[in-house]
Amino acid sequence: MADLFWLSDEQWAVIEPFLPRNQPGPERKDDRRIISGILHVITAGCRWCDCPDTYGPSSTVYNRFNRWSRRGFWRAMLAALAKAGWAGDAAALDSTYVRAHRSAHGGKGGLARRPSARRAAARRPRSTRSPTSSIAPASFC
Repeated sequence: MADLFWLSDEQWAVIEPFLPRNQPGPERKDDRRIISGILHVITAGCRWCDCPDTYGPSSTVYNRFNRWSRRGFWRAMLAALAKAGWAGDAAALDSTYVRAHRSAHGGKGGLARRPSARRAAARRPRSTRSPTSSIAPASFC
């Protein structure tokens, strides 16, 4: 799978000192693989359940991201990296790069305004019965 994201040795050397230590529970294995999975999901924009199995179970990838987010791990790591002068590549996306399909404005005819039931009952009918509709057709002999 050529489209998978993996942390390089240099990137891992920068991130590894910030990893939480002495956490309760079983010993974590393959933090590098899980963090690569987290970064893959974030950069690819896919759902957590669509994370490739190569990074480990998608529930583990999500739970690790969620748990570390609640503990402030990501914020602390990025603040420490910025304070140390490390600058990574950044990308920005604004509305000048985003195009909508021509039919993305809504359904056919736009929003339909419907009168309330009381107003609809009080309103004159839009069409009337034809006076000739009640006359039986003439029989031809």
